[in-house]
Amino acid sequence: MWSRAELKEKAKAVLKTNYWEALLVSIVIALAGGSNSGGGGGGSGGSGSTSDYSGTNSSLFSGDGIFSNWGVILLIVLVVVVLLILAFRVFVGYSLEVGGRRYFIKSAQYEDNKKCFRFAFQGETYLGIVSTMFRRAVQNFLWYLALIVPGIIKRYAYRMVPYILADNPNIGSKRAIELSIEMTNGHKMNMFVLDLSFIGWYLLGLLACCVGMVFVLPYENATNAELYLVLRKNALDTGMCRYDELMLNYQRPDDGIGLL
Repeated sequence: MWSRAELKEKAKAVLKTNYWEALLVSIVIALAGGSNSGGGGGGSGGSGSTSDYSGTNSSLFSGDGIFSNWGVILLIVLVVVVLLILAFRVFVGYSLEVGGRRYFIKSAQYEDNKKCFRFAFQGETYLGIVSTMFRRAVQNFLWYLALIVPGIIKRYAYRMVPYILADNPNIGSKRAIELSIEMTNGHKMNMFVLDLSFIGWYLLGLLACCVGMVFVLPYENATNAELYLVLRKNALDTGMCRYDELMLNYQRPDDGIGLL
């Protein structure tokens, strides 16, 4: 079992060696994350006498109406902007996020953390990341459509997907999601409380005109990387997955090295 204090202490130790670099990576992750929320509009009809309303409505949207030209143009611009943001999130943001997670995983193990972003954009690696992350986003969105609470629960269940892809981007979308669900089983409430523990830091960041919030990001990202390493070790020890499945090397404990 893991504790918040232990994870945070390990994260602080790592950040003492690479804080400013971790800050830049965290900013990239934040910008790449984008927003998966969307909105829509609806109309309503009147009852009783509607002639005056209809006349007013038709005049507003007629050739000389206020919304006839600018309204349509604004709508088109908004649609194009939303589509561009979604395209960036899918074709660029997913790989940037996974590359950033890989950076924090490598840093937590005091391994070479260079070229992590380049890693996420290479050939089959890129295709594996995009397809898996897109599937995760669609499934999570569908859960949110059902009910908000199940959507939040599933969001925690799918949380380890980008970390798993950081180890093996070609593990397969179905397997990555399945493994993330198994890894987080029994840990979701503790993960929720872990997230809540950062609220105080973000509130302090608000005192600096929100700029201070940015400086909390490396701390949170480093802590979550430590969490993944704990959950990964548990998954390996209990047979949820194999070392080769996550592209990890393993030597026998009696060799004095263990997991590499």
